[in-house]
Amino acid sequence: MKSVRLTMAQALIKFLDNQYVEVDGKEIKFVKGIFTIFGHGNVLGIGQALEQDSGDLIVHQGRNEQGMAHAAMGFAKQLHRKQIYACTSSVGPGAANMVTAAATATANRVPVLFLPGDVYATRQPDPVLQQIEQFYDLTISTNDAFRAVSKYWDRINRPEQLMSACINAMRVLTDPADTGAVTLALPQDVQGEAYDYPEYFFKKRVHRIERRPATAEMIQDVVELISKKKKPMLICGGGVRYSEAAEIFKQFAEKFNIPFGETQAGKSAVVWTHELNCGGLGETGSLASNTLAKDADLVIGVGTRYTDFTTSSKWLFQNPEVDYVNINVAEFDAYKLDAVKVVADAKAALTVLTNELEKTGYKSAYKNEIKEAREALIAEIDRVYAVEYTGEGFVPEISDDIDREKLFEEFQEITGSCLTQSRVLGVLNEMLTKNDIVVGASGSLPGDLQRAWRAKGENTYHMEYGYSCMGYEVNAALGVKWAEPNKEVYTFVGDGSYMMLHSELPTSIQEKTKINVILLDNMTFGCINNLQLEHGMDSFGTEFRYRNEKTGKLDGGFVPVDFAMNAASYGCKTYTVKTIQELKAALIDVRKQTVSTLIDIKVLPKTMIHKYNSWWRVGVAEVSESERIQGAYKNLKENIVKARSY
Repeated sequence: MKSVRLTMAQALIKFLDNQYVEVDGKEIKFVKGIFTIFGHGNVLGIGQALEQDSGDLIVHQGRNEQGMAHAAMGFAKQLHRKQIYACTSSVGPGAANMVTAAATATANRVPVLFLPGDVYATRQPDPVLQQIEQFYDLTISTNDAFRAVSKYWDRINRPEQLMSACINAMRVLTDPADTGAVTLALPQDVQGEAYDYPEYFFKKRVHRIERRPATAEMIQDVVELISKKKKPMLICGGGVRYSEAAEIFKQFAEKFNIPFGETQAGKSAVVWTHELNCGGLGETGSLASNTLAKDADLVIGVGTRYTDFTTSSKWLFQNPEVDYVNINVAEFDAYKLDAVKVVADAKAALTVLTNELEKTGYKSAYKNEIKEAREALIAEIDRVYAVEYTGEGFVPEISDDIDREKLFEEFQEITGSCLTQSRVLGVLNEMLTKNDIVVGASGSLPGDLQRAWRAKGENTYHMEYGYSCMGYEVNAALGVKWAEPNKEVYTFVGDGSYMMLHSELPTSIQEKTKINVILLDNMTFGCINNLQLEHGMDSFGTEFRYRNEKTGKLDGGFVPVDFAMNAASYGCKTYTVKTIQELKAALIDVRKQTVSTLIDIKVLPKTMIHKYNSWWRVGVAEVSESERIQGAYKNLKENIVKARSY
């Protein structure tokens, strides 16, 4: 048996460079490259290996460990999990910074490989720089925090352990049902230790991502159930996009006249103009989907995890006769809501199900309901996109007890802007093309986008809402752009999320990779501020205000920030927008630029799009001195009774 003597780190890089996947007969190099932030825990191990021979792996320099991992996730998500980046950090805080990103990847079922440096396997220099010492267990390091958020975790304490660990890492990363974050913790001494690795370990490996078929019994169960139902409704989940099942999904809906709602991950699998597409579903759902969902007697979830936002905390489907069918490659998800289960690839299952159901001559009993719901939806989106603040007779979209006029006057005095958020989104939706990709993750923007964004092109809506991680937006946009280099990428972000993390914006300048940041600044954590006010609280700790010397609280004036100046310091082309005319001019000019851009749009607080026929269960104080909070708790108890229990 021939062998080659390499350090553990050198062997790891050589192995990663020879991994491929095969999807529907097409072979793709699986690991595109590696993001690095070097420190003492990895620079002389993985760093040396990459400097000596990185093969075809592209090496990128990150600015923040969490940010670069979000970029890796954005890349893999946009490419439907067919290609990934690895991320390496030093020991200690560098590793800890990546834990949030690992959780985001796992929650969204998106493959990312994490390679954090670790403390010494020998323990002889302990305690080393950045080492945590747990007195009861000296085997614990920062990297044990990854255990809770990884789909596979291992620590390479001897160089020969690398081989089985790498094979298992690839097993999970390429498994559609079990994928997510994979962590290989790399002690800094072991990274440099040598071993005679067998040459066959470095051979080209092709991991076939196969379409798991549904059994005949599964399909028969579904056919029998659908045949009994009059008003079924489909859910287009992220699995429709990942399995590239959009075409067969459309055919199924058309053939049997079944309307469908979209999850955040499923949106843009099918364009918004399709006559059966009723838009977002659930807590942040559209008027059409939520109207039809109320009376549906069968819910057919395709590739969805059924988060509480999709089901409105299991409250949305009010028909007492409602049943569920789950088509999902993950058995765990297929079992949710006590459904009839089809554990299979979405495309493969829908193909067979379409053929079998067609034999029965089935058609839903809908008459004009779908058409009427879509017409109402189109009219409602037109309305909210046209909402402007004139200072007179403004109808609030959010129900609360604040002095809205006083708030608007204060905001205008500071910013000179009276733009509403919904009007800004209307202009953006009008001016962006069918090929432009929009990216988002947190705050009020995902809700507004799911309710009202008209996806003109397929796979142009990229929303991270499995974890709704603040700080994903700007950084993931860089990965999305690398995945789709010929398309314009626009990331939609609030001021709170931008300040949370935008580390890879300067990386985009360094790499000469243009992304466009659409920043809506309302000087507030607006989404959570709304949540407070809707449930009886006053505004507390969610607006960006100076500390008031008289009250000692954060209830002074708004704290203004010039975000355009911030981005300009990195080398971005920037714009400050306070009018619709300025916004349109900026959007036109953005297309002429070759560097990353940022449009700083000042928007009035409380001008988001309201919810439609939904309810979201959140924790409300059972005991309070406030009558409003007491009322909110009473409302909670009343709606819990209406929600289904599984």
